[in-house]
Amino acid sequence: MDKGATWAMKLPSVVIADEERYVYYRPSPFIDLHIRPGDPIKPDSVTEKALRLNREVAEPRDARLFGVAYFGFSVPLSEAGRRRGAVTLVFPLADGERAALPPTGPFLTVWSRERWIPIDFEDVIFLEAQNRKTFVRARDVQGMHRESLSSLEASLPADRFARIHRAYIVNVRQIAEIHPYPHSTLLLVMRDGSRLPVSRTYAPLLRQRLGF
Repeated sequence: MDKGATWAMKLPSVVIADEERYVYYRPSPFIDLHIRPGDPIKPDSVTEKALRLNREVAEPRDARLFGVAYFGFSVPLSEAGRRRGAVTLVFPLADGERAALPPTGPFLTVWSRERWIPIDFEDVIFLEAQNRKTFVRARDVQGMHRESLSSLEASLPADRFARIHRAYIVNVRQIAEIHPYPHSTLLLVMRDGSRLPVSRTYAPLLRQRLGF
């Protein structure tokens, strides 16, 4: 039996949020996140990520956010073309399954020149998907992280990093210039001189994020 079938057999908790707070919560007999209507949306939760990216998100989370690990499926809600919030279904993790743990500190550890190097989030310039691993470019070093870009995305601080392309995540504080690009896309020039494309999917989100 696949994971989706295992989750579907158990009644999920239901969470509804506007763009800032939880407005409705119905716990399940199988999993309870102890959310109260009126609580602010937790950063890096599945609900927060769906709202931030304005797309469906289906991912596990470990117990650090709500005290219990869970798998969440969140869908943004829109009215008249305007995003209004999100609805999230919360399932217990299947037996033997473990949520991917985020880094234990504010850094990424990469393999570079036959050694491991911890890189502070502040120094990271961008991350690039490469062969199911992630290339990390920082101020004074570059190297490979063993996790995929999608796996790392959930553990990166949302106030600092933004996905701009299916292959790239950037540190928004390392952006030096933003240029218009053909077909309603953008081109970023990073502080180290790297030039990175912003896809049509992510260009509106970056504009909203940076206010231009």
